[in-house]
Amino acid sequence: MLRLARKTRIMLGLFVIAVLAFIYTPLLLVVANSFSSARISAWPIPGFSLTWWTQALTETSLHVAILNSIITATGATIIASVLGALVAFALQRYSFFGRDVVNLLVILPIALPGVVTGVALSNTYSNILGPIGIQLGYFGMIIAHGTFCIVMVFNNVLARLRRMNLNLEEASMDLGAGIWQTFRLVTFPQFRSAFIAGALLAFALSFDEVVVTIFTAPPGVDTLPLWIMNQMGRPNEASLVNVAATVLILVSFVPVYFSQRLTRNDE
Repeated sequence: MLRLARKTRIMLGLFVIAVLAFIYTPLLLVVANSFSSARISAWPIPGFSLTWWTQALTETSLHVAILNSIITATGATIIASVLGALVAFALQRYSFFGRDVVNLLVILPIALPGVVTGVALSNTYSNILGPIGIQLGYFGMIIAHGTFCIVMVFNNVLARLRRMNLNLEEASMDLGAGIWQTFRLVTFPQFRSAFIAGALLAFALSFDEVVVTIFTAPPGVDTLPLWIMNQMGRPNEASLVNVAATVLILVSFVPVYFSQRLTRNDE
């Protein structure tokens, strides 16, 4: 076990605190300003008020944007969960020509810049599918989110499958269980937590995606990140934007937190 000198531990601890402060202090300022009585963001806040939270409760455009984000993230998560798990099983359980290529192609969308993915999908929808009469509309945005969310489920499930004991499945089938019964009672429980953790991460990733959404969202459709970006051009609405951003922080935090808990319990 590596032992560090006391002075080194203190220096590393201070460095970690400084990095975390640099990352999370701006987020705390956003949350604080959402409770400010002023119309513009400032520090220290001039006074505490729930005015902007009350206004957010009656802001129809904000409610619609949140609903669009939830629908899109849910749809993308379903696509990512099904395809990510199936591809993970195919790559882990079977050997076939081009397996490494498939593995690369599944991971590639998360590595590509969002603007590249957005432009590529937008061109496909408008220049290829549009002329032949296929208008994906809202579903096209969901598919676009699903392309880069797949890797979240894929990586989690694949890592868990590599640690699974195949003897349990063989024993189940030797005792007379069919393939689906074995999957339901033996296989799925072994990777269930990794599957759910990947789905939660996929939801969080989709919920706050903005770049791909800009290129693939139908006209007039705003998700929460798009709504925030559009409102940033209105200085008098800054505190309302802070409320929306606080909601986005909380919604993103919850699935990530539970994903980490599930992953930790699976170890």
